[in-house]
Amino acid sequence: MKVQILTTLGNIQLELDTEKAPKTVENFKAYIDSGHYEGTIFHRVIEDFMIQGGGLDADMNSKDTMNPIENEADNGLSNLEGTIAMARTVEPHSASAQFFINTTDNAFLDHRGKTDDGWGYCVFGKVVEGMDVVEKIEESPTISRSGYQDVPNDVIFIDKIEIISD
Repeated sequence: MKVQILTTLGNIQLELDTEKAPKTVENFKAYIDSGHYEGTIFHRVIEDFMIQGGGLDADMNSKDTMNPIENEADNGLSNLEGTIAMARTVEPHSASAQFFINTTDNAFLDHRGKTDDGWGYCVFGKVVEGMDVVEKIEESPTISRSGYQDVPNDVIFIDKIEIISD
């Protein structure tokens, strides 16, 4: 499945891995279909690490989400540069709508075992076009705002995410 993230800094095209992360891709698709991502922002940007978005609006308010999903991080996919993975809390099975795009190889985020600290973060696709846009977002100056750190100084909107092909 291919999807496109339309941002205020340009478009990012992703190829999602429906075979290795079927529940995660289905969850992401449900959020796309519901329009959840429209008007969300990239709210956490850390150079040489990742860019995170999909859960907060420009006023730093969390959007309502569906129930969390099962963590599929044991699927053999690695948090390499240009991959997309699900964000979550310390609880391994807490991912809902937020995602991040790795801007460098982050193997320390990979699944190492079915323990609280070993579960890792589920990779479910990769950037196939628009890595230059990811880099533009990554290079954005950041500030602390509303209790969040590493927030881009200038708001970077996700105008919408659309499905290009199944």
